[in-house]
Amino acid sequence: MNRTLIAATILTALPTFTIATEIKVEELASGLKNPWSIAFMNNGDALVTERAGGLRLLSKSGELSPAISGLPESSVFGQGGMLGVTMHPDFDDNKWVYVCLSVANGKQRGSEVHRGKLVGTTLEDVKEIFVANPKLDTGHHFGCRLVFDNDKKLFISLGDRTKQDQAQLTSNHIGVVVRVNDDGSVPSDNPFLDGQAPEVFSYGHRNVQGMALYPASGQIWTHEHGPKGGDEVNILAKGGNYGWPKITYGVNYNGSSITDKTEMDGMLQPLTYWVPSIAPSGMAFYTGNEFPEWKGNLLIGSLKFRYLNRMDMDGEKVVKQEELLKERNERIRDVKQAPDGSIYLLTDDVNGKVLRLTKG
Repeated sequence: MNRTLIAATILTALPTFTIATEIKVEELASGLKNPWSIAFMNNGDALVTERAGGLRLLSKSGELSPAISGLPESSVFGQGGMLGVTMHPDFDDNKWVYVCLSVANGKQRGSEVHRGKLVGTTLEDVKEIFVANPKLDTGHHFGCRLVFDNDKKLFISLGDRTKQDQAQLTSNHIGVVVRVNDDGSVPSDNPFLDGQAPEVFSYGHRNVQGMALYPASGQIWTHEHGPKGGDEVNILAKGGNYGWPKITYGVNYNGSSITDKTEMDGMLQPLTYWVPSIAPSGMAFYTGNEFPEWKGNLLIGSLKFRYLNRMDMDGEKVVKQEELLKERNERIRDVKQAPDGSIYLLTDDVNGKVLRLTKG
């Protein structure tokens, strides 16, 4: 599928709208230290990471466990800390949990993924299965979203660490999304097997902070932070180059130009983008019955404008967008659908909350 040609027809200003959906917001838990990621078990319990804390178990009733032991200490510096979490697709049988965290080696820091078996409130048999190279002396753009696809391959997002020109290389893990097997080994059909970073699946990314499996196709969708403007939603293609920093719809934070190009041969266009930036974080396709009118919609949190963005989709086309929960004025860091069809949000604060959304 030619993403460049398709995207060129829909990169337009998207209208916002409001419908009469009544939403009940329940503060299920609070007192979390910058909660960052949530992942559900089939029984409705969940695991929640705290960027400035650790990993905790959240029951359906809102009870939080103490920090789960067994993981290495994370480096809480800048945007780093305890970040992404997901479960193995066969979690009910094997109990494998995957956590992406920033780890320090002196002043050098980088993202790593560790896998452990959840036993009560302990992770056992913890093993480092992926290390992003190189580690760098910077506290920004760690990436660290985790998603399994239908083939049980693990996708890991990795930011450009503010070394933006490196994102055009496939010889390291800067500004890329990688794909590995569930034990961290490299799939035999990865696109850059002969290179120095055979885990790389796609490149040219700035800082992917949202990633989800699209149920209709089984593809992985991402969104990423642009600079000042140019936040993007993308559909991942094997070996795809998403252009950063050679092409962008944004500018530097001081208003100066990064490039005068928004497209180039061989570089993929986003499905849609935001100018000005909304600072997207968290991402989920809605498939439940609690909000049947939202089925197939894409839900994304906005850190900057403090709302939940609902994107009404027609296949791979964004039709309209709705800004929800603006009155709460809370930075939304993650969004996930629970097994019962309710929607959970994490608010990014030193007194962070878990919010549960149901039909009002």
